[in-house]
Amino acid sequence: MPELIRPSTVLPAQREPITIITSDGLKLVGEVATPLNGDRSRAILCLHPLPTHGGMMDSHLYKKSANRLPALAGITVVRFNTRGTASEQGKSEGEFGGGVSERADVMAAIDYCFKELRIKELWVVGWSFGTDLALQHATDLRVKGLILLSPPLRTTTEDELHFWSEDGRPVIALIPEHDDYLKPDQAQIRFSNLKQLELIAVADGKHLWVGEPFVYRVLSEIVRVVNPERLPLPTEF
Repeated sequence: MPELIRPSTVLPAQREPITIITSDGLKLVGEVATPLNGDRSRAILCLHPLPTHGGMMDSHLYKKSANRLPALAGITVVRFNTRGTASEQGKSEGEFGGGVSERADVMAAIDYCFKELRIKELWVVGWSFGTDLALQHATDLRVKGLILLSPPLRTTTEDELHFWSEDGRPVIALIPEHDDYLKPDQAQIRFSNLKQLELIAVADGKHLWVGEPFVYRVLSEIVRVVNPERLPLPTEF
């Protein structure tokens, strides 16, 4: 009998701890979850929420992405803790840099995905604080595009948004209706110069995407962008 996919469901994948070395010599703790067939042609790199407020590589959307997407959608999920951030996997070296020194973390993680993991198509997924990291630091031309979850746009400048507008690569933003920081109508204004932006307002959504219906919606939107042939995502296994 099929079983319902629940918050605690862990589906089969190849899961390996990884260590990412930054240009300033720090060791960052991470994990790669790969489909059982070893296909790493499509992948997401997850940039987590604010570590000073509990954000880490195991923040629930990313943990559930790693638990489900390799099996359900053929997508490799790469997660890591930015400098000074701790999770069950361990603590990354260094100290929180307010999103500035984390530039080296993001650049090293992207490079690791291509050089060590041999990923062909990489999308960077940012959530909250991670969206500012994505917009500011994930400019590597090998990156396919950005998926932004609950972007607060706290530290991203107009010049940094202008870069993406001129660059033209896809930027998809999921904006919860009841977000604490940037609601859909505000996001329309703040992102107005980003001509290629796909803004998705999520009814009844909140910043942390708590609840299985919202997890399913976020994961479905990620799959729609990265590997749409695997939609709709099953709710049972």
